[in-house]
Parts: sequence; C-alpha cells; structure tokens
Amino acid sequence: MSSSNRTVVRGGLVVTAADELHADVLIEDGRVAALAAHGSEAAAGWTAGNVIDATGRYVLPGGVDVHTHMELPFGGTFASDTFETGTRAAAWGGTTTIVDFAVQTQGHALREGLDQWHAKADAKCAIDYAFHMIVSDVNDATLKEMDLLVEEGITSFKLFMAYPGVFYSDDGQILRAMQRGADNGALTMIHAENGIAIDVLVQQALDAGRTDPRHHGEVRKVLLEAEATHRAIQLARVAGAPLYVVHVSAEEAVAELAAARDKNLPVFGETCPQYLFLSTDNLAEPDFEGAKYVCSTPLRPREHQAALWRGLRTDDLQVVSTDHCPFCFNGQKELGRGDFSKIPNGMPGVEHRMDLLHQAVLDGHISRRRWIDIACATPARMFGLYPKKGTIAPGSDADIVLYDPTAEQTLSVETHHMNVDYSAYEGKRVTGQVETVLSRGRTVIDRREYTGHAGHGQYTPRGTCQFLA
Repeated sequence: MSSSNRTVVRGGLVVTAADELHADVLIEDGRVAALAAHGSEAAAGWTAGNVIDATGRYVLPGGVDVHTHMELPFGGTFASDTFETGTRAAAWGGTTTIVDFAVQTQGHALREGLDQWHAKADAKCAIDYAFHMIVSDVNDATLKEMDLLVEEGITSFKLFMAYPGVFYSDDGQILRAMQRGADNGALTMIHAENGIAIDVLVQQALDAGRTDPRHHGEVRKVLLEAEATHRAIQLARVAGAPLYVVHVSAEEAVAELAAARDKNLPVFGETCPQYLFLSTDNLAEPDFEGAKYVCSTPLRPREHQAALWRGLRTDDLQVVSTDHCPFCFNGQKELGRGDFSKIPNGMPGVEHRMDLLHQAVLDGHISRRRWIDIACATPARMFGLYPKKGTIAPGSDADIVLYDPTAEQTLSVETHHMNVDYSAYEGKRVTGQVETVLSRGRTVIDRREYTGHAGHGQYTPRGTCQFLA
C-alpha cells in the first residue's frame, strides 16, 4: 500500500480502558493497522502521507454516546438538534459514534418508525451512528417485528414506565417484551419512573398552584425512580432477560442496581453528566431559568452525586451517556410557563460529555482509564459495537481523538456547537479540550477547525450485548 493512504499519529499517550502507553498509531484504510512504542524500530519504519504530531496529547478512542435524541418529537415540538447539527457538535466534543432512538408511534409498526429515523439521518451525519428502538405499543405484531430488527442490527429496545398516554407500557407489556428479548438476544432498556403515580402528583401540584420548574423535580420523586427500578429488575428476572436502566439519577435507584448485581444478575445502569454535575439548585433558578434543566429522570439534590460517582467506581453503573435532547429556552422551554408539566423534557449535552468526565478525573472521582471505559469501551461493548468502536487496537475503526489535557476552557452558549440557545453548564471552567478528531481515519476536527461534512457518518448495525454469556 502506498504511504499516501496512511496516517501515523506520533508521540502521544494512548489511553484505552485497559492500557496507557506511549505509542504511535498506524492507520490504513480507515482502520487502526498497528501500534508500536514511540521511538521503537517498528514505529520508526512507518511511512505515511499524513503524520499527526501528538506530543503532549492523549490519544483516545472516539467517544461512544449510546443515548441521544436528535429531532425527537416531544410535547408538541421537536428537539432542536438535527442529525446534522447534533453529530457535528458530538464530533467537536470528541464523540465519534452515537446511538439514537428511533420511535414507534402507537398504532404503527416498528418498521415504520425505524424507516422515519433512517430518513432523518441518512446522508446527514458527521460521525457514525446506530439506532435503538423505542417500543410504545407492545402487541403480537410488534413482538414478531423485534426478532426481525435484531437480525438487522437493532439489538436493543427501550420501554417506558413513565409518560402515560405517550410512551408508557404497563408491567404486562414490559414483561412480554423482556421475554422476547430473552429469546432473541436483545437488551431491554427501561426508563424507570412510576409514571402513573407521578401523574397524580403532577396534577395535585398544579391544582395547588405549584407551577414553577422546580416542582418538576419535586413530583418525580426519588422513591418512584427506585420503586420502578426495583420493579424492572424483578420483571427482568421473571423473564430471564438482561436489563439496562437508562439515566439513573438517584442514590436509591443505584442501590437497587447494586443489589441485583450482587446476585450476579445481568442488570446494567447508565447515568449522565447532568446528574453528576447539576442538581435541584439549577431547577430552582429564578425567572423560569430552571426550565432549562427540566429533564426526566429529573435533577436531584446534590447529595445524590456522591452515590453516582461511587456507582461508577464500583461498576454498579457502567456507562455515562448524555440523553442529549435539546430544546431552546425561547419558544420551546417557554411552552411550560405557568405549568411545569408542559416544559419539554430534555437537555443539551452531547458536546460536553468527554470534557466533563476528564474534569472528573482531575477532581479525583474516577481514574483516567475508567474515563475511557465508561465513555467509550463499555458503551461499545454494551451495545454490540466493540472492538470496531470504543478502543484503539489493530482492526478497530480509526476513530481517534487527540486530547489536550492541560488546555483550559469555559463552557458557554457562545462557543458550543449544539443548535440550542443556552448552555446547561454556562460559565463552568474545565481543564482539557479536544484538539483533533478522526472518524474512520478521516479528520473531522483539525486543531479546533471543523473539516468534516454531513454524510461522512455511516449507519452501523450492531451485534448483541457483549456482556452476556
């Protein structure tokens, strides 16, 4: 092969979930061809048309964000990031693969929803992408469709214990879907909140005149997340199925996951940066500013953060994703002025996950390798993308991030690339910044300049969860 088709990344510290080594990386045809110790005879012999100097930088696998909602319809509006703007922002933040949620509309086929999401994303994405499927209508026909989708690489299905009348499934429907997953190898994802009870509390709050954004957090009680998490675990046990609980926010919910994992059950959990760095203090910001922070599960009192960090260290939580679902403050979040239940649920974050977690390394919450584990390797394994994604190893896609661990930046709406009119982390100073990003060997961010384009990103079918025997 001519050296013009090759890229060499020289002089950096390669950090994966398993190793840290001063190594050069050889890339051919969009994949990692070899690693060799920096200065070694092997590395010195590589010739390439493109040599990237990584001196003083970390060389990381591209981030894998397995929970995003681009263009999601919710509450009479749509998430403000398209697949084009959202994946571009992801690339700016060092994420090179997203797994978004295709949505089944009640009364319609899974296939119809999946086709709609393919149409939204096709030829629009700056980075690679895959899909989960939201199942909002469990019946004999959709259960059969699940088998077909698994064969096509849609190997995870999300059901909601929340949002009655929208996405909600009752326990019987959830059990049937889990049983199907036990048979076809799919991973069941659950939004664990007791939506029936929450709706009662929402109505009582509104009737009493408690309409501000902070009441969104107060009615979606910790105990109703913990109860739903417990119930989901028991249903999964009855079905003999694996379970993945999304956006875990509360100490009591982590305890339910830990208890299940202590029994060696195939139960997994994710949390998100907003639960690790923000709190009900944000929801209580005056002048309706708290609406910016309305998401579900909701932000919790600050004391829950320690339990989430501990869960990430002990592997009772395995993944940090973003649940990126942005709505502009003006015209979208404002739909809920005078009625918090009408505020579109969701927050922007796809661009900041890698940086916030690096700050967590510096703050002593997690190790450097654990950063890569929870942001890259484990999400890829969990959803059947490893080792194509999530690591730097021979044969892996050359999704590589050069990361400056000493650069300082201030997160702000003025500088972010997400298509939303506020930052959830406005004014937060962090140390560490993405400098250069390669997606399948192609440079999409070059020394803080965007060089990618819509349509580079490819749809990526997935295998089944790689943590299951």
